[in-house]
Amino acid sequence: MRYYLIAGEASGDLHGSNLMKELQLADKEAEFRFFGGDLMQNVGGELVKHYREMAFMGIVNVVLNLRTIGKNLELCKKDILEFQPDVLILIDYPGFNLRIADFAKQHKLKVFYYISPKLWAWKEYRVKKIREFVDEMFTIFPFETDFYKKHSIDVHYVGNPLMDSLKSFREKALSETEFRSKNNLGEMPLVALLAGSRVQEIKRTLPLMAKIASEFPDFKFVVAGVKSVKSELYINLLKGSEVEIIYDQTYDLLNNAHTALVASGTAALETALFRVPQTVIYKVEGGWLTDFVFRNIIFKMAGVSLPNIIMDREIVKEYVQKKMTFSNVKREMEQLLYDENYRSGILNDYERLAEMMGKPGCSKRAAEKMIDLLREKTLNLPE
Repeated sequence: MRYYLIAGEASGDLHGSNLMKELQLADKEAEFRFFGGDLMQNVGGELVKHYREMAFMGIVNVVLNLRTIGKNLELCKKDILEFQPDVLILIDYPGFNLRIADFAKQHKLKVFYYISPKLWAWKEYRVKKIREFVDEMFTIFPFETDFYKKHSIDVHYVGNPLMDSLKSFREKALSETEFRSKNNLGEMPLVALLAGSRVQEIKRTLPLMAKIASEFPDFKFVVAGVKSVKSELYINLLKGSEVEIIYDQTYDLLNNAHTALVASGTAALETALFRVPQTVIYKVEGGWLTDFVFRNIIFKMAGVSLPNIIMDREIVKEYVQKKMTFSNVKREMEQLLYDENYRSGILNDYERLAEMMGKPGCSKRAAEKMIDLLREKTLNLPE
């Protein structure tokens, strides 16, 4: 069976790689071609374009890179037609993937969407495109299933792939002593700084994180760096600070962290599942208009971070756009670092959140369901 997958960022690369592993187990003749990253490439198949060449964030940055985005779209369309996959599997990344879904349906290719775009947060009108261009949708949060039912779209709820990733990590995790020794981190309590996986996110969050770190000398602040971002960026932004940086060890860092300061995204949910008290910060360009959108559209939900959205109430503090100030974040960090009752309340909420997330096995369930659906359509998948 020939599978074409498209993931446009680090989390998509992770979840795409786990899905590919399970597809390989269920389909011994699986062939992969994909837009993705190192993790997907490690599974096998042909990497056409790395996600680091596609990560354009924010209105201004997208406009400035329209030509590159257009070239990536044309490359993808051409490559799909040449490969002639039995199914196109799209992983989140809606701005790009919904255009490819439209193209694929015009050419009568089957389209599966694994990990829904966050239509429930904003741009709900895109649900019409899902109905028109996507054959099967695989959701990873219960509230997404309810959202699509509201729009008369049947979906397949398969659980959350993060539970698979955490299970896999814990089976081979380093001990705290091993982790600290490997990275020369000493004995002070660790504060994890998760500044994002894209250059624009890091530029907006890391300077504030470094400034906060200088206020708490009794803690070791450590950035979870990603190798897809040039080290010079981290070095320049952290110049003059005592903040450490380690690369591609995010789960090890969270597994041993006392507290975390996190750029909103999947990282906030990962931090919660590791039971690390956190506060969430986020900012994009756009001035007063973007701030208005955040406060009057996105904030119609319980927040912008996944822990708050899933629980449908604020369980971790969020400082977004204008509220992402030094004084606000410092005040919250003081509570997170020193107030044990405050920390206990967050940890209790994390336990309820973990129960709602369900059991591991998402990638396996998704892969098996995809293959069942393809067999039902009498595609030539070997038994």
